[in-house]
Formats: sequence, C-alpha cells, structure tokens
Amino acid sequence: MNRLNWQRAVIKVGSALIAPNGDACSARFLLALARFITISRESGKEIILVSSGSVAAGRSKVKIRHNASIAEKQAMAAIGQTQMMANWQRFFDFPCAQVLLTADDLRDRTRYVNIKNTLRELLNHDALPIVNENDTVAVNELKVGDNDNLGAYTALVAQADTLIICSDIDGLYTADPRKDPDASLISEVHNIDESIYKLAGGAGTSVGTGGMRTKIEAADKCTSSGIQTIIVNGRKGASFDAMLNGSIPGTLFHASNSPKKARRLWLTHTLKTCGRIHVDEGAKVALVDRGASLLPSGMTNIEGNFNQGEAVEICYENQVVAKGLALYNARDLMLIKGKKSQHIADVLGYETTDVVVHRDDLVLL
Repeated sequence: MNRLNWQRAVIKVGSALIAPNGDACSARFLLALARFITISRESGKEIILVSSGSVAAGRSKVKIRHNASIAEKQAMAAIGQTQMMANWQRFFDFPCAQVLLTADDLRDRTRYVNIKNTLRELLNHDALPIVNENDTVAVNELKVGDNDNLGAYTALVAQADTLIICSDIDGLYTADPRKDPDASLISEVHNIDESIYKLAGGAGTSVGTGGMRTKIEAADKCTSSGIQTIIVNGRKGASFDAMLNGSIPGTLFHASNSPKKARRLWLTHTLKTCGRIHVDEGAKVALVDRGASLLPSGMTNIEGNFNQGEAVEICYENQVVAKGLALYNARDLMLIKGKKSQHIADVLGYETTDVVVHRDDLVLL
C-alpha cells in the first residue's frame, strides 16, 4: 500500500467547501482541513493554500440578477475576498498571507521569480500563504476550473513536492458515482493518458466552476513536473485524518518525472512566446549537439518586439529547435546579431551578459 510522504504541499480548496450554500463563507467543511494544516505545520511540513470562494462569499452582498456579468462577478470577488481571508484566519493563531495572481503573472519571468521569492519568504516567516485568482481585474480568470490549474501552477512556482486537490467526491472513479452505483474508486494512476481524461465529467456543483477534468489537467501538469497529486474528498474529515497517518484516502497520481525537469517544463508549456530568433547552422549545432548557450554571432534575424526576459523561439531554416529567455530585447539583438560577444558593449554601450540565451534558460524542442 502506498504511503503518503511529503514535505511541501499545495492544497487546493474549492468554492463548494468554502461556501457550500453559495452565498457566504462557512466553517462547515473546513475545521478538519484546518486541523490537518496545523498539525502538519507543527511536524515541520510546509503548506500553501489555493483557495476559491471570493465570488461565492461576496454573492450575498451584491444584489444582482441570476446571470451575473463579468463586472458584477468582479465586484463580488472584491467584496468576498476580505470575507474569505477572514474566514481562514479565524482557524489559525499564525498569520495568513493573501497572494493574488493571474495567469499572466505566472507567464512573465520577472513576476514568476518574484512570486517564488515571496512564497519562500512567507514560509520562512511561518505564515500560511493563501493564493487566489485576482478576480477583481482578470477578466479571463473566471473561466471553468481555473483554480484547479492555478493550484498546479502554484505547486510549480513554489517547488512543492505534492498537490492536494480537495473535491466533493472521494477521487477519480471508473464512472460518475452520483449516477452509476457500480462506479469504483481508482486508488492510483501511474500515467495520465486519454483514457484517464475520458473518465472526467463536467462541473460537479453549481457553486464551483471546476469539474473532474480540470483536476486531471492539474494533476497532469504536476506529475509531469515531478509533483505527486492527490484528489481527496474535502467534505470528509476522515480524509485529512488518513493523510495525517500517512494513508491516501482518494486517488494518488504518481509523479512521472523528477523535480529537476520542472523548470524545463515551465519554459516549454507555461511561458507565452513573444518573438523569434533565427540562427545559422553553426549556432543550431552548438545548441542541439553541444548544449551550448546562444551567442550573438550565431543570429541571422529577429522577429517580434520582445523585451529582455521574455520567451522566444529559436529557429533554423524556419524550424523551431529551442525555446528560451532572451537576455536582451529585440531592438538590441538586431544591433548585435552576427557580432562577436566581445563587441556587445561597443555596439550597445552596455553589456548585461555575453550570451543571448543562456543554456540554463533554454529548452530544446
């Protein structure tokens, strides 16, 4: 039987647990989770919460029609955010820290590093980071299941070893247990393929926006990055008691890669590409065969208007061979393309580094 071993976990909690009635925060399903967090922290473990519920918490305070507009949902989120944080804080005698994110925050390299540093310092100071979408400003962040995927991205940026997704059912089943009495719980998954995705249904409740599919998507992101993922029933206090004892009460998705690959996967999948750098054959061979950094002498052309630190594709004869973080902006790269590294300062009047994309910030495609 698998034993649950972890040191730093991200716990994703949905609206159905925080605001089960759909219009206010409640302690009904959170007491057992709060106990789990407290005891785990006392044993030296680290926890980050990803919490839904701000829109649901603010719903009773904003009198609107049944089908709320984006602006009305943002107003509910702004009001409900403080209520949600106050609801969490009352369970603990250590500080809770609010961290509001959008997808763009995670795609931008500078903000990504800042988020990682902030989370690290909050944990170092014994605070409980509580991450939520910045629903008050991010129009596209209210889509179905975003907080499941936000939980996965938070686990990646926090360099966690475990993602715990709290659901309103016991885990992943062979069929929908609310409709099929013969459905059986799948206790562990070693490989997330299309057959696993086919087991996922739609959204489970009228309060939350996430269904089982988004939970599998989150598990897919994490397990491929070396982070084990567990789906448990957050409405059952016994789930958290079991995890305290090292048992796995739901579905365990085994990590399929080592955590060392997480940065490469972030570069490949999370970052939005902002431009292209075309290179000659010598540069392509150096990148692909020797694992070298990209030097300005190997560049032949630049596409796009990207800034320093943004992701670019590296192409040879219009085929993408790599992706990485540009250490100079597009305008400056046009000035130094084809030139030796020792001439960068002469051309630009400054030199940040002697390479265009460092091999540590580069992934082959």
